[in-house]
Amino acid sequence: MIVWWLQQVVLTLVAGFFLVFGVQILVGAYRLDDPFTFIMTFFASNLIILISLTLLIGFVYRAWRVYRELRRNGPGDGEP
Repeated sequence: MIVWWLQQVVLTLVAGFFLVFGVQILVGAYRLDDPFTFIMTFFASNLIILISLTLLIGFVYRAWRVYRELRRNGPGDGEP
């Protein structure tokens, strides 16, 4: 059970890292002079942000749902 929680924490941290990384790329895109490079970097950063935010929400929701189920049933009944 502890391995599952550790896995969820690691996945949440990785998704959070890529979310911050995508925002940093987005901020850096506004410093570019070439319009083509700006457009490509802008859309790439938005894709990174959207995917990582979706994964982050999914990991947090799954952990919250399991935590709520464990509190309702007790620690031995509802292992994921």
